[in-house]
Amino acid sequence: MCRHVAYLGPPIPLADLLFTPPHSLERQSWAPADMRGGGTINADGFGVAWFPNPDEPPVRYRRSVPLWTDAGLPALAATTRSGAILAAVRSATVGLPVTETAAAPFTDGRWLFSHNGKVTGWPDSVAGLAAALPVRDLLTLDAPTDSALLWALVRARLQAGLAPDKALAGVVADVAAAAPGSRLNLLLTDGATIAATTWGHSLSYLSTVDGVLVASEPLSPDPAWTAVPDLSLLVAAPPAVTVIALEGAVS
Repeated sequence: MCRHVAYLGPPIPLADLLFTPPHSLERQSWAPADMRGGGTINADGFGVAWFPNPDEPPVRYRRSVPLWTDAGLPALAATTRSGAILAAVRSATVGLPVTETAAAPFTDGRWLFSHNGKVTGWPDSVAGLAAALPVRDLLTLDAPTDSALLWALVRARLQAGLAPDKALAGVVADVAAAAPGSRLNLLLTDGATIAATTWGHSLSYLSTVDGVLVASEPLSPDPAWTAVPDLSLLVAAPPAVTVIALEGAVS
């Protein structure tokens, strides 16, 4: 399974998520604490996207190599600051391509998206859901992967006017029904709010008076980290964080 993290708050260096903490995303790429969905490391690419300023579109940096092998990234991460960041490391499902375009974050306008998990029975199990999307959306998927399709499904709901929490909850409900046993841990931000789901894997958050961190695994041993129960939906608009059961979030 993959790992992801999102941050909203006062500007910080990207390194404060990627490298500096004792259980940073870089460490999670080679020493994850929980790989219940299979695999041992997250070495099939990575990505980070951030908002240079609140009124500017996000910048994205992705690679198909393990995060720890990118010699230029530590300097970039130490000198680049942002108040809105989403980053992810990838453990590719067997049979899916390992390419730069398959790595999260996926983007559209101000939206940044990541998926930790897998869709069982791919691709047949979700062919019906894919068929309901505009043909152009399917032709322009970042990669022929389950994560990229999940992003297309979420994006279609956002474009239809749904709030981010409703968009995630609806996609999780539809995909879980079509592909039972899927792991659907989704993470979405527009630089102002964070929405995330737990469906088959872990998620924790750290909220302070200044901001909020949401991550697959806590970045530090700080006891203020709070584990999100499985089958939940999290919505964070600093300093407020709300967690509800996904079963009640779809309607």
